[in-house]
Amino acid sequence: MLKGVVTIDPVTGRIIRYASLIIPILFTVYTCIIQFTKIDSFRYPTADWVILAIMIPWVIAGIVQFIFPITRQWGAWLFLIANHLFAILSLLFIASFSTSLSPLWIVLFLASHIYFPKVGVRFSIILLLTTAFIDTLMHFSTGTLATNMVIAVGITALGLTAIALGRVQEKNSLQSRLQEVLQRDRILTIVNNLADGVLSTDRNGIIQVYNAASLNLLDTNTGLNGTYINDALTVYGPDDKRVDIFKALRASKGVVVRDDLTLTIEGETLRLEATYSPIRSSYSRSKKAETHDGYILILRDVTKAKSLEEERDEFISVVSHELRTPITIAEGTISNVQLMMERSDIPQNVLKEGITTAHDQIIFLSKMVNDLSTLSRAERGVADTPEPIDVRELVDGLYNEYASQAKKKGLRFDLDTTQLLGQVSASRLYLKELLQNFITNALKYTKEGSVTLRVVRENNKLLFEVKDTGIGISKSDQAKIFNKFYRSEDYRTRETGGTGLGLYVAAKLAKKLGTKIKVESRLNHGSTFSISLPTQEK
Repeated sequence: MLKGVVTIDPVTGRIIRYASLIIPILFTVYTCIIQFTKIDSFRYPTADWVILAIMIPWVIAGIVQFIFPITRQWGAWLFLIANHLFAILSLLFIASFSTSLSPLWIVLFLASHIYFPKVGVRFSIILLLTTAFIDTLMHFSTGTLATNMVIAVGITALGLTAIALGRVQEKNSLQSRLQEVLQRDRILTIVNNLADGVLSTDRNGIIQVYNAASLNLLDTNTGLNGTYINDALTVYGPDDKRVDIFKALRASKGVVVRDDLTLTIEGETLRLEATYSPIRSSYSRSKKAETHDGYILILRDVTKAKSLEEERDEFISVVSHELRTPITIAEGTISNVQLMMERSDIPQNVLKEGITTAHDQIIFLSKMVNDLSTLSRAERGVADTPEPIDVRELVDGLYNEYASQAKKKGLRFDLDTTQLLGQVSASRLYLKELLQNFITNALKYTKEGSVTLRVVRENNKLLFEVKDTGIGISKSDQAKIFNKFYRSEDYRTRETGGTGLGLYVAAKLAKKLGTKIKVESRLNHGSTFSISLPTQEK
């Protein structure tokens, strides 16, 4: 509190202002009744000008204080002294201390306590007892002494009791407020630690509470308090029409969940799951079901989940389709062979061709299962722990493994490396499968010429490169070859078996290794697939 400034509760201040206006008016009315009815209890015959000299200033002081609230300490002291003085003069020279209005002194007790808790009450008690003593001296009798003392003690006791009750009430109220603040802080802490965006509005859709996740979701650092929900949140439905969020909130009778909303932030479209409902307090539930205290809205970014879900559905659909063809061919071929084996006039070479066809389809299925297994390991992060890899040992092993296959096709398999290759830190399984993918594709689509595995240092990186002299890839196909199950329409590609998963899996493995596949190709001139990895010093 600033020095010299009075700070009290506004409601309490209004009560004191009304009391300071009403009490002098009551005394004035009471004085008029006694004066004009000549009631015997009006024991102090006082001239009219004296009565007017006391009552009129008191009423004027009450009106002034009612119009101009007290804001300074000197004003509070002036107010208390003036009201005590007018009360003392009224009790001593007009109504007597034993009048029925003397208990109104309790109001002076309370006002003194409110403005000056430490000295105000003692100041008021001393003036009360002094007034009772002076009244006793002015009209001394045994009855007057006893009456005044009882009244003074009673008023003091009542005043102190009222003050004590007020303190207890204030303490309980403070504890309730502290408990409320504590509960609110706990709730806000929980809300702010949620990964989902949380927005709470009043009945008119004005945001009252929000958490950090909602700011991250909306990509803003600007506070949302006092913002209209439709201004803060611009979302669209599945028909690309803007959704009136506040209208949706008002229409909700209970918890509503919808995941068909989109939100565009700086050109990026997010897919949202929104859960919202009215906020109903225990009071509102006890009145009418349709009443509530506002709305709660929880927003979750489900862009990745939706994309994965759609990819999964598409993947299952395509895999089912791709598996159906070889299975059908193998099953049909084997069934025909079984029937032909029952006949003695079927040549052996026809049976052999049928078995070969079925075997080729089973090999195709085996390759697809192997590709799917590799893809599953990459997606689940199996064996993705980096380890030091001796690159010389790795490429020598790959050369020895595929040199014989190249020789069978009449191709030259070259290994182009420098002496000092060093090490890389990566998943051995992923790197080996990626290079194997490049080599097997090169061997598959090269009818004559050579395949070269090249590894060279480029500054602090190692470049892994597989180059062939095969059929090459057109510009239009180069943009699609990493899509799952994609195979070029080129008849030369169709002549060779393939699942269409190889390069899709390769792209996944490259991403896991922290690199990207680079493709250079030209139709009828061959292709070059390469990746680069940082070297690791021994």
